[in-house]
Amino acid sequence: MRKVTFLLLALLLLQLPTIAQQKQQDLKNLDINLENYKYPYPVQYLPLTIQKQQLRMAYMDVKPTKANGKTVMLLHGKNFNGAYWKQTADALSKAGYRVIIPDQIGFGKSSKPEQLQYTFQLLATNTKAILDTLNIKKVAVLGHSMGGMLATRFALMYPDMTEKLILANPIGLEDWKRKAPYQTIDQAYKGELQQTYDKIKKYQLENYYGGKWKPEYDEWAELLAGWTINENYPLIAWNAALTFDMIFTQPVLYEFDQLKMPTLLIIGQRDRTALGKNLAPKEVAATMGNYPQLGKDTAKKIKNSTLVELEGVGHMPHIEAFDKFINPLLNFLKK
Repeated sequence: MRKVTFLLLALLLLQLPTIAQQKQQDLKNLDINLENYKYPYPVQYLPLTIQKQQLRMAYMDVKPTKANGKTVMLLHGKNFNGAYWKQTADALSKAGYRVIIPDQIGFGKSSKPEQLQYTFQLLATNTKAILDTLNIKKVAVLGHSMGGMLATRFALMYPDMTEKLILANPIGLEDWKRKAPYQTIDQAYKGELQQTYDKIKKYQLENYYGGKWKPEYDEWAELLAGWTINENYPLIAWNAALTFDMIFTQPVLYEFDQLKMPTLLIIGQRDRTALGKNLAPKEVAATMGNYPQLGKDTAKKIKNSTLVELEGVGHMPHIEAFDKFINPLLNFLKK
């Protein structure tokens, strides 16, 4: 019996590379600005002139069921776009909130420039331009992952516009530059060019979902992987490398004490995300991405903050554990 089991296991292991290759071949070829991928709500575009380039910034404007006069803006992470906020936007709009969901330049349906000096200040300025176009004067800002760093920068630049700030498993709660070696943009670009469906899913499985994959996670892996088979992927990868450099070299944590607006920290306790961890010495890497401690430390730095700790939840609380995520969010917004 043991011999039969061993043989079956060996056959399965031999087939795994073939399965991964087949999945890569079966991917939908997604074009550079996701024109062949449908977002959950109608998409609008804001033309922007940035660094002598004519670019377009995509966004969704979700109207409430019964308007309460409040607006919430949702800012996506680096490996995502605005579409992954669908469930959150549905719940918020049903609760009476108008919801604005931008795709940052370099992401999703927005332009992918050949060259751009990316800064969080630039992204915040672009994001405010959308609100100005829509004549929105006050907003609650929710950022996830990289979006948390951007939300922080936005709130620091536009405190009078930011009524409330919500950070859901934001990255940048520690300064990776002090722990991991610098990776040049060219090195990051080389790594991005090597991405495949198998590598993307493996990373998300281990870093986002604690080794437990569910069918509803497929879409977010396939969105990234579908780009890798497009002829314009080198330009997509280049923008990914440029934004990686922005995230690694432009910390916001040293300014947390300047935030005055009510702030909610939603921290999945299983999260261990940290840029550069794979390049750091083992003993240093072991200390990086300690979200249980990082959440507590950040709550102390932000004076008017509330910390919600989600046990058994990783980097993606609004995808992995929506009910645990949405209830504290709605309660905070109602205060």
